Amino acid sequence: MSKLVADQADGLRRLLAQTRTRVLAFASMGRGLGVTTMVMNLSAALAYQGREVLLLDEHGTDAGTASAAWAVEPVGTLADVANRRLTLHGAAARAPCGVQVLPAVPRTPAGSPDPRTLWEGDVILIDAVLDGEGQLSALAQAADELVLVMQPHAASITATYAGIKRLHYAHALRQLRFLVNGVAEPEAAQQVAHNLAQAGSRYLAVSLQPAGWVRAEPHMADAGRLRRTVVEAYPASPAAADCRRIADEMGQWPWRPGASLAPQAAPVTQGTNTAAAC
Repeated sequence: MSKLVADQADGLRRLLAQTRTRVLAFASMGRGLGVTTMVMNLSAALAYQGREVLLLDEHGTDAGTASAAWAVEPVGTLADVANRRLTLHGAAARAPCGVQVLPAVPRTPAGSPDPRTLWEGDVILIDAVLDGEGQLSALAQAADELVLVMQPHAASITATYAGIKRLHYAHALRQLRFLVNGVAEPEAAQQVAHNLAQAGSRYLAVSLQPAGWVRAEPHMADAGRLRRTVVEAYPASPAAADCRRIADEMGQWPWRPGASLAPQAAPVTQGTNTAAAC
C-alpha cells in the first residue's frame, strides 16, 4: 500500500511540474574523474532508448568537451537560442547517436534561461562547471537533480564530501545524488556509497542518494579514438551495460517537490520557431 501511495504522489508531482522534460546536472569535484565521458555515455544510452536528449555543455567546445569528443560543431550557444538569434535545431549539433549538443557557458542568474522554455524533449543533461568557489551556475541550480561523479579512491571521496559541504552551505541543498565511476569491484562501490550517504545524513542532514556505479573500461581510449562513447562503440562491455542500467533507472527517479535545486530566474518566453546517454 505504501508503494502505491508513493507512486500516486510521484505521478501528481509530474502533473504539477507542467512539463515532460527532466533536467539533470552532472558535476565533479576535480578533474579527470570522467564526468564529461559519463554525461556523454548516459546521453547516448538514453537516446538509444528512444528518448529525445539535449546535452548542455558549460565547458564550451574546446578540447575535452562533448563537442570535441564527438567531433561535432555547434553553430551557436544556449544564449543564441534564448535571445532568438538561432533556433535550438539551428544552434545545436547532432551527435552520431542522436543526442543534440549545445554549448551553454555559465551566465549570471538574471541571464540564465530555463532550458525547458526553449526545448520540449524528454531529457536535458547539463555537463556543469563549478566556479572558483565550488558553486553551481544558475543553469545547474535550476536542474531537477544534481549528480556528482566521483571515483572509489580516498582523494576523490574526500574531495567529493568537501564539495558537498560547500554546495550545501552555498545553495541550501538538502538532496543530491552521486555516481561512482571507474569501479573495479561493485562491492567496494556499494561500501563507498553507504559510507558517504551515512556521513551526509549524520553531519549535514543532507540526503545523498546513490545513482549507481560504472565499471572501469579498458577500451575507453579506443572509443575516444573512434569519436564514440563506449555505449556506441562497445555496447557489450560491462561499462556500457552499467550506463544503460543507470539511464533506465534515471527515468524512475521520483520527481521531487519544488522541481529545482534553487529558485529559478524568470522564464524566457518561447518563440514560435523552436525546435536528442553513456
